[in-house]
Amino acid sequence: MAGRLAGKIGIISGAARGQGAAEAWLFASEGAQLLVSDVMEEPLRELAAKMTGAGHRVESLRLDVAVENEWQVAVDVAEQRFGRVDFLINNAGILDPAGIEDTTRESWDRVLAVNQTGVWLGMKAVLPALKRAGGGSILNVSSIYGLVGSGGAAAYHATKGAVRLLTKTAAIEYAPDGIRVNSIHPGYIDTEMIRSAAPEEVQAQLGGMIGENVPLGRIGTAEDIAAGALYLVSDEASYVTGAELVIDGGYTAR
Repeated sequence: MAGRLAGKIGIISGAARGQGAAEAWLFASEGAQLLVSDVMEEPLRELAAKMTGAGHRVESLRLDVAVENEWQVAVDVAEQRFGRVDFLINNAGILDPAGIEDTTRESWDRVLAVNQTGVWLGMKAVLPALKRAGGGSILNVSSIYGLVGSGGAAAYHATKGAVRLLTKTAAIEYAPDGIRVNSIHPGYIDTEMIRSAAPEEVQAQLGGMIGENVPLGRIGTAEDIAAGALYLVSDEASYVTGAELVIDGGYTAR
């Protein structure tokens, strides 16, 4: 039986682990051919090797999303290897949990470069390819922290809010070209980024907070996010653009 992404070709940034890797596995299982990218080269190569060994058609490429010419190389490689590009997942992101006064200028600039500028550069690079393909889809990964505040993570909030509205204006601008642009807003998700950003005592506190504040009573998984991303990229969402899909166990419903 044909998969939900049968015949589609896509690029996923930040694919070496976490949500990006989960998306890669799910999308490939649904028939997509993929260029997976990340700055973490070793886990990225391992992912691509495992996926290729499982019979999926996957290429890997080191990509720093904050570097414009690296994005153009990624799009060129995808078109050369697979013939066209049908979708982009702007998944790469970094987190600094510091609040406004404790955030350094260096950290602020780096978080904005990856989380906000990287999303813009990705769209800018892939849009001509999507037009050549006759249309397509872009999915930008924002966060619940692009919707509500937390009292910390100042740079992260700033970028994820920017991604939310950048997505909406792009959706309007490129609708005449048959290009859909949506955002996805994960809540508390069990990923390496969250675990590495918070010391053990903070993680323990976070577990209690999730139990109290998430109606579904559990932390999310990368697979939860991948399932939502699959819908937005697939033709099932052909009438969906400029939308924001919140996957947070009900956290923001409060």
